[in-house]
Amino acid sequence: MASRPQRLELTGAPGSPYTRKMIGVLRYRHIPYSVFWGNGQIPEGYPSPPVRLLPIFFFPDGETGALVPVTDSTPIIRRLETDYAGRSVIPQDPTLRFINDLIEDYADEWLTKAMFHFRWAHQADWTNAAPLLVYWGMNTAPEDKAAEMADYFAKRQIDRLYVVGSNSVTARTIEDAYDRLIRLLDDLLQQKGFVLGGRPSSADFALFGQLTQLAIVEPTSSAITAKISPRVRAWIDLMDDLCGLNPAETDWFTAEEASLALRPLLAEIGRTYAPAMLANSAAVAAGEESFTTEIDGRPWTQPVFKYQAKCLTWLRDDYARLSGNERGAVDALLSGSGCGLLFCAEA
Repeated sequence: MASRPQRLELTGAPGSPYTRKMIGVLRYRHIPYSVFWGNGQIPEGYPSPPVRLLPIFFFPDGETGALVPVTDSTPIIRRLETDYAGRSVIPQDPTLRFINDLIEDYADEWLTKAMFHFRWAHQADWTNAAPLLVYWGMNTAPEDKAAEMADYFAKRQIDRLYVVGSNSVTARTIEDAYDRLIRLLDDLLQQKGFVLGGRPSSADFALFGQLTQLAIVEPTSSAITAKISPRVRAWIDLMDDLCGLNPAETDWFTAEEASLALRPLLAEIGRTYAPAMLANSAAVAAGEESFTTEIDGRPWTQPVFKYQAKCLTWLRDDYARLSGNERGAVDALLSGSGCGLLFCAEA
């Protein structure tokens, strides 16, 4: 194989919120990269991961130099923090760092339900998205072939709405939660421009990734976003390329600022994400195939998601590693939000 350029290589798709999340991080952090656009296609001569989740990064092995395919945006961001200095997206303050991790997981694991729901639950949305997904992966496809592929892909995805819990009963829960989030973000961004202060965090990029689809691609949720908050819609464009921003360590929220600014968002996370994660984790531990719970006063049923049980375990591990004083500060910030239940020993 020919020698590799001294830059990160990845494959992804414009319709993948996690691809957009990671490209935003790479641009902001001034990390050189090359992206192969597609819908999960592996470039010829490149290794394939066991599961093709986008984006796929190809990291050189430290000993042999051979390329190793790596997926999962959250640990990749932490790896990049070790491999590349400066312009960090992870706060140094342990309390703010933990809250960052929680908000990032909320965006990755709860807000993605809204993204999938809005894309495939409404005809106006899936007739818009299906052809785009085809052309994002095969821009030279003949129109008749693209239409056939779009119909096939749409049917397959619509039939899988149940996987994220989307159905006629939960639709209002998902859509109301999205409406509230946009309003909360509108208020929060007025503070200092980003979720955790005056510089972007991995939580910002996680929210941004999902919103590149929800607020731009999907007609129904795009209209909701535009009606509620032109500010949020504009923020997404700004987040796309922050390579010119010059951050300072003092740009993060202070403890007092975080306590005041983040409470509404944390309450929303406790209202939706927390009960879903707790019920899913309990069902996985019990060996069950699905779980039923109540979210925002309405019933919620979906198949278990083992990966999300791992996410909660990782957050709990992070919580356990906090010192006593740090844990007390986190507990105070989470007090009354409903998020604290995620870290109770009896939960």
